[in-house]
Amino acid sequence: MPIDAAHVARAPRIRLGMVGGGQGAFIGAVHRIAARIDDQYELVAGCFSSTPEKSLASAADLGVDASRAYASFGEMASREARRKDGIEAVAIVTPNHMHAPVAMQFLRRGIHVICDKPLTATLPEAKRLAKAATASGAIFALTHNYTGYPMIRQAQAMVAAGDLGEIRLVQVEYAQDWLSTDLEASGQKQAGWRTDPAQSGAGGSTGDIGTHAFNLASYVSGLTLESLAADLQSFVPGRRVDDNGHVLLRFKGGARGMLWCSQVAPGNENALRLRVYGTKAGLEWAQEDPNYLWFTRLGEPKQLLTRGGAGANGAAGRMTRIPAGHPEGYLEGFANIYAEAARAIIARRSGTALDPAVIFPGLKEGLEGVAFVEACVRSSRRNGAWVSLSL
Repeated sequence: MPIDAAHVARAPRIRLGMVGGGQGAFIGAVHRIAARIDDQYELVAGCFSSTPEKSLASAADLGVDASRAYASFGEMASREARRKDGIEAVAIVTPNHMHAPVAMQFLRRGIHVICDKPLTATLPEAKRLAKAATASGAIFALTHNYTGYPMIRQAQAMVAAGDLGEIRLVQVEYAQDWLSTDLEASGQKQAGWRTDPAQSGAGGSTGDIGTHAFNLASYVSGLTLESLAADLQSFVPGRRVDDNGHVLLRFKGGARGMLWCSQVAPGNENALRLRVYGTKAGLEWAQEDPNYLWFTRLGEPKQLLTRGGAGANGAAGRMTRIPAGHPEGYLEGFANIYAEAARAIIARRSGTALDPAVIFPGLKEGLEGVAFVEACVRSSRRNGAWVSLSL
């Protein structure tokens, strides 16, 4: 059963633009698929590349009219804002260092923003962007897509309901192996910009996947990070950003945690795993097997909760499209963030109150993520000293 799609689909599709994501780009295609799954958006304009010819060619591939394939994002923001049928929202799928300048152009014209993570490449930039976004009144969504998985929504609801008791421990890890060699030297596009601090920011694995792990741990546990101690490494010779990180976490209220992120762990593809333990029970979830959540009450056998199964709660149900036993995962999780953002945009368009059940990551999560990376780098440079987030 599609998530809430019936009443949302009655409204006209949201006119969507995109900056970045042209030919050969990975994440732009993911965003476009996510936007289409619930049929709530229509891609009508874009500046798909910093190269005008490539932007035009990408528009042709995507069925976007050539008159709305722009040579620069500034021109796009200006011209679309003047059109009666101009875009209502823009998806930003550029390398990290371009998130802020692109978003600023659209926010100042009141155009809603759906931005890939992390929020920006640097903390000062993130703070300026958050201030501008708040002042604009526009909706700002950040695609920490793992918070859109049904069983993650289930886990968050169970923690909030007190099913685990008082939270004591949070363990989260995200391991990959794709940067185990000097891949960036081969000219591979994704490796090139993700290991260039001028484009990615000071964090490598911490910014690319560590922010996902941190966001997931914070969302499910409901805890606020107080301080951290980080030990970051650049194992591949000559690499200018970290490719592995071990981080100790201290949360407000006394809970403790550990975060490991690595892109040099052979045998791991996208091994994001979360474990949360409280005084009454514990939870375990793995991204590569996302439709299952292990729940164990203290002193009792483990229970396997399944998406769409008897143990699923309403929070999981809101994010579920298809019957139990049919896998839902990465693209559907992304689509859930787009669907939640669509509900907010349509409510704003119609002047109606937003359903309190609608949840999506935004400026708060974005600021916390960039502050996390900055604190990890600062701590590691001080030989793993405990530091607080500079929010």
